[in-house]
Amino acid sequence: MLLITRRDGQSVRIAESSLVAGKVVPAAPARRRGPAASYEELVRIAARAWQPVERERLGEWELRASSGFTRRANSVLPLGDPGLPLDEALTAVRRWYTARGLPAYIQPATGAEGTQELLCAELEARGWTREVTAELWTGSLAPLADREAPEVELSRTADAAWLGRYQRKGLSEVALKVLGGGSPRSSEVETGGGAESGRGPSVWFATVPGAQGTPPAAIGRCVVDGRWAGFAAVEVDREQRRRGLATAVMAALARQALDEGASAAWLQVEKDNEGARALYAGLGFGAHHAYHHYREPEGSRGPVA
Repeated sequence: MLLITRRDGQSVRIAESSLVAGKVVPAAPARRRGPAASYEELVRIAARAWQPVERERLGEWELRASSGFTRRANSVLPLGDPGLPLDEALTAVRRWYTARGLPAYIQPATGAEGTQELLCAELEARGWTREVTAELWTGSLAPLADREAPEVELSRTADAAWLGRYQRKGLSEVALKVLGGGSPRSSEVETGGGAESGRGPSVWFATVPGAQGTPPAAIGRCVVDGRWAGFAAVEVDREQRRRGLATAVMAALARQALDEGASAAWLQVEKDNEGARALYAGLGFGAHHAYHHYREPEGSRGPVA
């Protein structure tokens, strides 16, 4: 049997006898909405916006751990060659996460030039399971900033009120470090070629106050990093939805990002979140690439914390 990976990253098996001819198909030419950007630029920007508490290099792979708070902060970012044959690299990955009491996850991407369709196929052939698929979307910042943003308050920190609306309850000190971006104004800026002197990502939290004594009606988070502003944690009270509060939160954050020199926007959304996808499409965002979280074969570790 042959394992074939489609453009969307889905793998299928076919009988070898049925194959007449085959070749690796390169990524399709970009026909996307929003600013032009390479996969590598965006994946590095996204990683800097959700920084883990602990990280280690394995060749060009980055191993990330944050006590189990989100898969993004507890998975391998495979940006190139791990410096070892794949099976040896996977063994090293599993050993690293086992030492921290965590299951091993790898986060490859598909659908853009330079992504890892072949790695997805290799992982699936070795019994790794795809648990979640999401997409990174991009859009222009200025049109979003032009929208109305009444009642939105901005802060450098996620205070008790903001955390009261955030979907993840009982956050640990580690989780709060991830949300805060580690050191929001670090002395080094990582680029495709390494690190250079400058200011690191700028983290902002937005809040629409609720009734007295209740959690906020809406919240959001934005990380400004060079020309990019990344949006996350946009949440609205169920009773307050369809009032434009999510748009207002993003508009207020977009204005702040423009003031700091950003011009382009990105966000991440899971493929089955139809409500969020409709909202972001209406705000001018469009998909750039998909990414997936593959979990090590069953039987080796317990569930994610």
